[in-house]
Amino acid sequence: MKRSFFGWGKPRLKCSVIGIQEKEGPAGIPLPAKSFIHVKEAFAGVDDLLIRLGTKVRTGQRLRLTSRSEGHFVSPVTGTIRSITPPAGYRGQASTSIAIEVTKDEWDEEFGKTERASSLKNARAFFDSLPGEPDFGSLLRYDPLPKTLVINGVDKDLFVITSQLAASTGGEDLARGIDALKGMIGAERMLLLVPFPLVDRVKAAGVEVKGVDPSYPSTLPRLLAKKVLGREVPVNGGFQDVGVGFVGAEAVSALGKAERSGLMPVEKILTVVGKEGSRVNARARIGTPVRDVLNALKVGAAHGDRVVIGGPMTGRPLLSEDTPVEYDTDAILVQDGTQIIRNSDAPCVNCGECVRACPARIPVNMLIRFLENGLWEEAADRYDLFSCVECGLCSYVCIARIPIFQHIMLGKYEYRRTKIAEESHA
Repeated sequence: MKRSFFGWGKPRLKCSVIGIQEKEGPAGIPLPAKSFIHVKEAFAGVDDLLIRLGTKVRTGQRLRLTSRSEGHFVSPVTGTIRSITPPAGYRGQASTSIAIEVTKDEWDEEFGKTERASSLKNARAFFDSLPGEPDFGSLLRYDPLPKTLVINGVDKDLFVITSQLAASTGGEDLARGIDALKGMIGAERMLLLVPFPLVDRVKAAGVEVKGVDPSYPSTLPRLLAKKVLGREVPVNGGFQDVGVGFVGAEAVSALGKAERSGLMPVEKILTVVGKEGSRVNARARIGTPVRDVLNALKVGAAHGDRVVIGGPMTGRPLLSEDTPVEYDTDAILVQDGTQIIRNSDAPCVNCGECVRACPARIPVNMLIRFLENGLWEEAADRYDLFSCVECGLCSYVCIARIPIFQHIMLGKYEYRRTKIAEESHA
């Protein structure tokens, strides 16, 4: 980090760029004894479920949770369902956790017998989820389909090199996935974004390769859209509002591999960062508990340490190491308990560091006052709550150690929850 002596400059954080050692490829993580699937959907009662305890599932099999389910989920392993529980997901999202006792892989044959993903209809049927972030299924549901398609090989957080690895080592599968995307989306322009040092290392026929500065927070997708394409995503809007689709390089490579092999993608590449700063790339089956990944790589996590899904700026701490690797798990970070900087409930001292650091130019010093007092609507209407790009710089520079980023995430959640409640009682 480089900062002005007088504190007037923004912090300059450089993201990691893939090195020569990563050419060896990710380390393979063995199949777990028990796999967990998190479905972003709830069920009203046992009678609603289309699956039951004791149901046997196959690897790559498409399943539906209830008869009212609009989509499906894919079993990443072969085995027997041992539990179905309804825990609340991240930010209170309704979800269902399904535990599967794992046995030897038996691949489901449905996908292998169908026309491949160049058909948009079949892509929507089979690829609602692909490894990588952002969510691939949301791209397929754009109406109309985007005119510009960005394949993102830039990692959005510090220490993480997952997307870069997928872009630089994807090879034939990446090229095949790009061809499939052309057929299903029909975008007028397609470009692959990678950090500047990787431009000469990436070979992707049929797509424009563009280098970007690997400095944080300019690696965040919304800021990339503004800097590279000159398109600003509106507040409370998405990329579809500006005719742009973002898809991760890992998802495109997985799509190409599925085209080639006839098997559904069920593995995830992730970056694992240990307490001493060591970094290793791994390839794990989706549904593998974080505990199993750390044990396989001999990355220690003792009592009092913090385990984070994602990077240090935008990641979220885990309550349990039984939390599984999911489609969007790009990184696992372990922080030594003695090195964690504790948050404070001290009041804002109005130093202005957060305002200077904010890439969205939000008056954060005023916003936090409303959020701390639960005034969600005022925070949104008067102080641009939803203009926040969720970079976490405000918490990083706060000299009072106020958890500003967490207040903002809570504020967005509570505001939307309040609005949904109001609409349901209108």
